[in-house]
Amino acid sequence: MHAQLQRWDVQAGPELVRLLMRQMCLEPCQPRPDRVALTGQEESAPITDLVRRDFTAPEPGVRLVGDITYVPTWEGWLYLATVIDCCTKEVVGYAIDDNYRTPLTKRAVEHAERAGRIQEGAIFHSDRGSNYTSAEFGGFLESKCIRRSVGRTGICFDNALAESFFGALKNERVNRVVYPSRERARRDIIRYIEFWYNRKRLHSALGYNTPEEIYAAHQEMRLAA
Repeated sequence: MHAQLQRWDVQAGPELVRLLMRQMCLEPCQPRPDRVALTGQEESAPITDLVRRDFTAPEPGVRLVGDITYVPTWEGWLYLATVIDCCTKEVVGYAIDDNYRTPLTKRAVEHAERAGRIQEGAIFHSDRGSNYTSAEFGGFLESKCIRRSVGRTGICFDNALAESFFGALKNERVNRVVYPSRERARRDIIRYIEFWYNRKRLHSALGYNTPEEIYAAHQEMRLAA
């Protein structure tokens, strides 16, 4: 809140902002502690963790993370698979469907690829769910010249960037509304990603800039080089 007010040239210190929020009965939204596992665990193939909790990158398109979450609707669950750039924290690819089978994760990566947001030889990091450790998904990444990386089983910190986005999505949007249909939820999630999270939401990890601003800055540097 304080960072956004500064961008609007509103002169107010952090303590004043906290005081005014208390007087207006405004409270920051907090994440829910529970998380349901969406996939089984497949331990047969040893896959290296190439990220080791370093969710930074020197430029866009070289280190990406992905995961799947679920959204309740009156018609049943809706599943969202994402691809997030570690440099810009932008959701560069996503796919939404009524199931969480491997094609969903492949479509999310293809979305990022079509947008030109994945460089050759990039790392794609995920948890150890069966969708991501399957031979099908591994062959798919190899065909795209993308290196696969996974964290340890049941350790959410090994994929913290993806978990952070899902926390923001649910705290700021999904947990505050009710979706009568999967289509209504799909449209709302896309609006949140495209028009809020990527373009307007300030990220402390980016020095309170937006993902779009960071990507544009890197593009300017690339063109100037």
